[in-house]
Amino acid sequence: MTTLPMFPLGSVLFPYMPLQLRVFEERYLIMLARVLDSEPAEFGVVLIERGQEVGGGERRFSIGTVARVTQLDAPEGYLGLVVQGERRIEVTEWMPEDPHPLATVRELPDLEWDDALLPRREQAEHLVRRTLSLASEFADQEWSPDVELSHDPTAAAWQLAAIAPVGPLDQIALLRSDTMAALLDNIIELTEAAAESLSW
Repeated sequence: MTTLPMFPLGSVLFPYMPLQLRVFEERYLIMLARVLDSEPAEFGVVLIERGQEVGGGERRFSIGTVARVTQLDAPEGYLGLVVQGERRIEVTEWMPEDPHPLATVRELPDLEWDDALLPRREQAEHLVRRTLSLASEFADQEWSPDVELSHDPTAAAWQLAAIAPVGPLDQIALLRSDTMAALLDNIIELTEAAAESLSW
């Protein structure tokens, strides 16, 4: 167990994935000043279940990801940063805010790759790319169907989870996967459902 400063967001951060943030709220500027004063510069990210990012009082999911600060920029009026998703965490207790959210968390085990999963990984990748291509006919997508994935199979599996054209609740289900096989199966199942909804 460890205590981490927390940043509830309206989006899910996955391991091995970058995320751009613009920070202007005072309590999070204080949090980042503290985070950047320590090594490694890390905080937790969880998805907001209900409520808003600004002002507090929101309900939050308990599953999340440690974010490591990799880039920092300070234009006038806000702080811009890029973070990289690292380890998955589960919030065991929310602490009193100081002035930003704080939580006691436990790290979830890393998912272990097995080369026997390669056919399933290839099936998931083909399906995600095809569905991204289909979805792009209806609206602009955050990710291109031909986005490049990591050569590391574990990283690539998490990247597929992140780029799959599914909603935040489905992304939380993916983040909760307790084995690599379950992650790939969930990617396939949820992406197939997304593809079916696009075909109606």
